[in-house]
Amino acid sequence: MSDFTLFLGKFLKHGTAIASIAPSSPWLSRTTIREIPWETSRVVVELGAGTGPITRAIAQVAPSSCQVIVVERDPDFSAILRQRYADRPNFQVLEGDVRDLDTMLERLGITEVDHVVSGLPVPSFPRDLQRDLFVMVKRLLKSEGTYNQITELPWVYQSFYRKFFHEVRFVFEPRNLPPAGAYLCRGVKELD
Repeated sequence: MSDFTLFLGKFLKHGTAIASIAPSSPWLSRTTIREIPWETSRVVVELGAGTGPITRAIAQVAPSSCQVIVVERDPDFSAILRQRYADRPNFQVLEGDVRDLDTMLERLGITEVDHVVSGLPVPSFPRDLQRDLFVMVKRLLKSEGTYNQITELPWVYQSFYRKFFHEVRFVFEPRNLPPAGAYLCRGVKELD
């Protein structure tokens, strides 16, 4: 079964729990991670990897000194990712919910991360889960770290991410179908 077919089936079955009807294009995947300084990054976490188009882009640029933690809740997607990256000792695929991210990382001895890359449909999450996610990101992310979020609704969620981050930039990727982009965020705000 192709990644597209599997992804579309999951979208039709689970709706907004899956962020898109199709995997991200190579262009969008590269746009989402292009400003990460890979030579100095020690731990990068990817949330909601799906079938792994961004994971693939990360694998092309991450040095072996960078530990890449890929978190995916769906068992079918997780199995695909584990199989695809079994030969990469610096890649670890964790099957689990983002609510348990700090616990999953703690089991690996990780208390802070350099960058977080997200394919999760965060704006469609319940408000308490949105808040909990960003509180956790604030706790785990190094002060100079970034949170990079793909979106298929260009510019629509700029004000949403500004509620959680001091600095939010949007990078447009017109070659994705539909046209999409990434929010590059820095400085998680204090959340009550």
